[in-house]
Amino acid sequence: MATNAVTGTSISICSLLPRFNHTLAFNSISGPRSALISSYGKKNVSFSLQPPSVRLTVSCAAKPETVDKVCKIVKKQLALPGNSKITGESTFAALGADSLDTVEIVMGLEEEFGISVEEDSAQSITTVQDAADLIEDIIQKKNS
Repeated sequence: MATNAVTGTSISICSLLPRFNHTLAFNSISGPRSALISSYGKKNVSFSLQPPSVRLTVSCAAKPETVDKVCKIVKKQLALPGNSKITGESTFAALGADSLDTVEIVMGLEEEFGISVEEDSAQSITTVQDAADLIEDIIQKKNS
């Protein structure tokens, strides 16, 4: 209730507002992912439950010097010629590494960077960039 300052009479605030029928109902459901909502028999709102297609890419690129060190270690462990081109996108499999070679590469990385790589993390490494990103992540956590 609000009081009118001039006449001193009480007025209900709700009586000042227009009256609406707030009942909403599903008018039609066209599938499990969309519906139309109506009020007073008129279509007011339609919506879709389909998620928008969004492509999210998260990149945690390691420093170039870390990638270079990893490339040198991979070349050394795989006994690749000095003119072999290795980049961050190079996969160990494409470079001819088998599972034992990959374990030796990880051991070389641990020794070079003074870190310890858990077995689960080591198994997720497939590229030089993966290895460099993991190394920087471990070093950052170690320094925190």
